[in-house]
Amino acid sequence: MLTPWRLFLCQMALNIFYHIAKEIGEMESKWRLLHKANIKLCSQLIFTFITWQMSGYLTTKNSSLCLGGQDIFATVRENSPTGEIIAHLSINGDPGASSIRLCLTGENADWFYLEGRTIRLNSSFSRTLDREVLGSVLIAALTCYEDDIIRSRYRIMVEILNENDNMPYYLEDTIQPRYISELLTVNSMVFTVKARDGDGDTITYMTDKSTADASYFRIDLPNSGMVILDKPLDYETKTQLQVVIFAVETTTKEKYSTTATVTVNVLDGDDQYPQFQPCAPVYEDGDHNICTNPVYSVNITETDEDAVLYFSPGPIHAEDGDKDILTPLVYSILSGDGNGRFTIDSKTGEISLRQRVENRLLTPSFRLRIMAAQVNDPKKYSVATALVHVVSENRFPPFFNKTVYKGFLIESSSPATLVTTYGNQVLVVQAIDRDFRDGINPKIHYTMQPLTGSNKLYHISQDGIVIAKTDRLRAFDRHILEVIATDEESGETAHASVDIEVLQRGQPVPRSPFGEERLFGDMNAGMAGGIAALVLLVAVTVLFLFLWLAKRRRERRDPADRGAVALGKHPNVSLRWFQQEASSPIAPRHVL
Repeated sequence: MLTPWRLFLCQMALNIFYHIAKEIGEMESKWRLLHKANIKLCSQLIFTFITWQMSGYLTTKNSSLCLGGQDIFATVRENSPTGEIIAHLSINGDPGASSIRLCLTGENADWFYLEGRTIRLNSSFSRTLDREVLGSVLIAALTCYEDDIIRSRYRIMVEILNENDNMPYYLEDTIQPRYISELLTVNSMVFTVKARDGDGDTITYMTDKSTADASYFRIDLPNSGMVILDKPLDYETKTQLQVVIFAVETTTKEKYSTTATVTVNVLDGDDQYPQFQPCAPVYEDGDHNICTNPVYSVNITETDEDAVLYFSPGPIHAEDGDKDILTPLVYSILSGDGNGRFTIDSKTGEISLRQRVENRLLTPSFRLRIMAAQVNDPKKYSVATALVHVVSENRFPPFFNKTVYKGFLIESSSPATLVTTYGNQVLVVQAIDRDFRDGINPKIHYTMQPLTGSNKLYHISQDGIVIAKTDRLRAFDRHILEVIATDEESGETAHASVDIEVLQRGQPVPRSPFGEERLFGDMNAGMAGGIAALVLLVAVTVLFLFLWLAKRRRERRDPADRGAVALGKHPNVSLRWFQQEASSPIAPRHVL
């Protein structure tokens, strides 16, 4: 090793040599030559000395136990078990049998531990090596101490290899319920879903085609998560839809996936026209109905004037077809108002008659065309018809000549039979209207309502004839029905009841309400015969008992009665005579 005292000796030698040459007194040129030669010689000596010292230093260095190692670059799979080998050290010394000491330092040093010359993974059951948490690289340092002096230091860099240990998951804000207007056009984007995978795998999206609402949506770009409307929406048909979307890994062999159900709430849009009420459906498909506007009608007379008309069905009223919007409507008469004879309230639709009809024969009816249009969009409107009939003044209401009609049916398998009454006559339930000479009002409409469990078993014609479905009736059945007669011009009604009994096969219809047949109308022939025999037996018994009591009475008659009989007098005559004598004031006390 080159030390200061050795340099000092070299310098002393040079100075001595210089002074000797100067003392000799050689020529200046020779001295300069000699000086240069001395410098060259000294330089060679110094180079030789430094080379020797460096040779000794390298020999000493190669003999250190901490030498011989190098920086460590390794890989390990995530989720590897504890004790997994990371790398082997190549230093000269053996940490277990020499004076060297190894120490792990750095940010991730706690993930490793030393076992001799081997670096192992320091994981546990509760602390797994997770690439998604720690990152892709672990960095640490290995320091080697010899006699407590740092002799060497090596870097440790370990790459964590990814394992497919995470399933895709949806971002919550992308699968929340959606609110979409029914006016959204087909092929428009409805919403976009987004899923992530902790392992960074590529994800594709697809809809579940087996669900009920799958036909409304599609995904054109599988990697985008963009859901497209594939079918028109209709709030009036369906207000809520559900679409099931799969998120699937495409770059892994496991093909992990996740599922999300997104609810789409359909908002009502202004796409429907007004509808007059009540709705008369011509087509029904679940909750969706196609309706026609009703025809309103009312009757007036020649004397009516400045009056509000009450139509049937009524009142005249229309509603916006968009039930969730219900835009206000305005009413108007398009035609048929008779030059101002009829007016309509633009807000309520109420129609009034302003001028009376002079001659109902000339103008027997009026046909009004009524329009209901949206206030905010007059192009959305609907038109209905209102018929006004001019009729004669009604003075008498219809009535039935009976409150209860009696009907009979014979048990049969026939699908339909006319109901009869006493004497096997066809039962006719007909109302009388004294506004007509013959009492028959052709405008009377008959309806029948069951008062007992006989729904749809009977029907009444407009002539008042009752028809029954006999094949659905059984003997001894009894049904009570209500018949309503309605004057279609005046709206007046009359009510009556029909009491119908079902008789056995072969049983005659009673001739009258008090006929003999009526007594046994509800029992069979065997039962009637038994009751007759019982009545006869009781009658004979009563007669025998009466005769026996009469005989006993004669045997126990009073002695005075017997004497009277012997004298040929009636007992009552003797008794009266005794009574007269007893009541006389001069009568003797004792009569012998």
